[in-house]
Amino acid sequence: MKLGEIIEKLKLERLTSGEGNLAAEVRGCYIGDLLSNVMAHAQAGNVWLTVQIHPNIVAVASLLNLPAIILVEGHQPQPETLAKAKEEGIVLLSSEHTSYHLAGQMYMLGLGR
Repeated sequence: MKLGEIIEKLKLERLTSGEGNLAAEVRGCYIGDLLSNVMAHAQAGNVWLTVQIHPNIVAVASLLNLPAIILVEGHQPQPETLAKAKEEGIVLLSSEHTSYHLAGQMYMLGLGR
């Protein structure tokens, strides 16, 4: 499923505009707040669900070829994180929902099956 479709279907708030590839094919998601776990287990093509808001999340997403980061539970990025995401072309998104809720919705859309 394309990233743009996921944004629309899950009613995610785009925090970056014009950056990133909304046509990127998303194969699943990874939920994690410990950067070392994300680096060890997330796979290219995953979207990452986290409560972390610091610039290092963008570096990890870029390293792993993750097209987007979803900040859950209404978290908003630090200004430096937003600037880094624009620079790296990583789509930053936000949702009031929990990681559990969003992952369940993605599964119902057919991701990760």
